[in-house]
Amino acid sequence: MTQTRTDALRLHDYELSGNCYKVRLLLHWLGLDYVRIPVDFHPGRAHRSADFRTRVNPRGQLPVLQDGELTLPDAQAILVYLASRYDPQGRWYPDDPATRGRITLWLATADDLTRTVSAARLHLAFGYPADLPACQQGGRAVLRLLDDQLAENACRGLPWLAADHPTIADIACFPYAALAGEAGIELLAFPALQAWISALRHQPGFLAMPGILDPAL
Repeated sequence: MTQTRTDALRLHDYELSGNCYKVRLLLHWLGLDYVRIPVDFHPGRAHRSADFRTRVNPRGQLPVLQDGELTLPDAQAILVYLASRYDPQGRWYPDDPATRGRITLWLATADDLTRTVSAARLHLAFGYPADLPACQQGGRAVLRLLDDQLAENACRGLPWLAADHPTIADIACFPYAALAGEAGIELLAFPALQAWISALRHQPGFLAMPGILDPAL
């Protein structure tokens, strides 16, 4: 993929984080060159350190994007920023009020996935404290919402969440849906969701992460 030189872009990143991955995925699809700054999320919990909170993000969370003088935390906010600034064709965040309204709805859903599926995954993989049954139950409810909407969209010939092509809504919801198995949530009950995950993985230039394989390999 052709890379665009943007020497100012720096991403504070953790390889196994779904929220960091969604930012890397959009950066990749936008063809943007950037500097990855690995953060010892586990076991070091460097994102919670006083130094990180002072220099990078007082919330103690990843990812964080730096673009020149701008420091922007929160994965969904970063997706909106990158698509608004670096996608002149407006494919990932179309300049249409109805589409943007739908995208905003799914960005909020992505936060719900973080609070449920991601929390269960962190508990199982890294021992982070969580009410596992509650997180899994909540995660299944969010995945059911996604599955129902994707099934309805497919019946209308729209295989994506907010438009007739992938947008940042799809990128935002994709990682923790695809990683649900690592949260102890089986996806067999969500056929439309499985089809959508497969479709996104088969998009040209797909970028994988641990737990989400590139089907071309």
